[in-house]
Amino acid sequence: MNYTELYQQIRKKGSFLCVGLDTDINKIPSHLKELPEPLFEFNKAIIDATAQYVIAYKPNAAFYEADGASGWYQLEKTVKYIKENYPEILIILDAKRGDIGNTAGLYARAFFEKMDVDAVTLAPYMGSDSISPFLKYENKWSVVLALTSNASAEEFETLEYNGVPLYETIIRKNISYANENYGDSREKVMFVVGATRPEKLSQIREYCPDNFLLVPGVGAQGGSLEEVAKYGLNSHCGLIVNSSRAIIYASTGEEFAEVAGIKAKEMAEQMRVLLD
Repeated sequence: MNYTELYQQIRKKGSFLCVGLDTDINKIPSHLKELPEPLFEFNKAIIDATAQYVIAYKPNAAFYEADGASGWYQLEKTVKYIKENYPEILIILDAKRGDIGNTAGLYARAFFEKMDVDAVTLAPYMGSDSISPFLKYENKWSVVLALTSNASAEEFETLEYNGVPLYETIIRKNISYANENYGDSREKVMFVVGATRPEKLSQIREYCPDNFLLVPGVGAQGGSLEEVAKYGLNSHCGLIVNSSRAIIYASTGEEFAEVAGIKAKEMAEQMRVLLD
């Protein structure tokens, strides 16, 4: 999926909502735990209930890796289900990989070729060697961690060198590197900027005006959708706002998918107003 296709989907749905599939076997409704593939069955129900309101899904790899081979299989099955039934929806694998050389190349091959996701989250702290193997793929996205929503992010991400915070250096260098070596960075690179720091978004937009920002932290983590939109929207929306627990675990009863659909609709309706 390229930049234009993503923006067209946002315009069509009037939404920039991403639902995080952080599917925890200990939190899904009890009646699903008896099934052979409980993670997939939960995901399938959530996807079918929310697809008309979302432009992206973001499965977090850790929740599937924790269940070993079975969990990984259910993750692959989830990706395939989205691809076959809702091919217009972006799939972001939240894997936070950050290795170099052949290892980074194999991660890129695993996620972009074998699993066929559209985007993957990456840790940039070993430099461009961690990112470049992913940038080689056409119509695939590297989602680079910049200013995350967790409290301890300030231990590193906001540290300044010559008056410039680390997250700003990360954003500037990755835009420059992608532009110089792989074409328009807007088509290749997104950045993670947490909703719990909305005031930083306007500063970031000064030197990152066009790239999409993946914004976690709205909902259970307390981030404000209105504040994120106020400071982060650009002429092509430029935001993908993720909500996980507030949607997928809004109910733990047998009606969990229906309730998730209602919550996704409510957030999408707020987004439509903000886009207008």
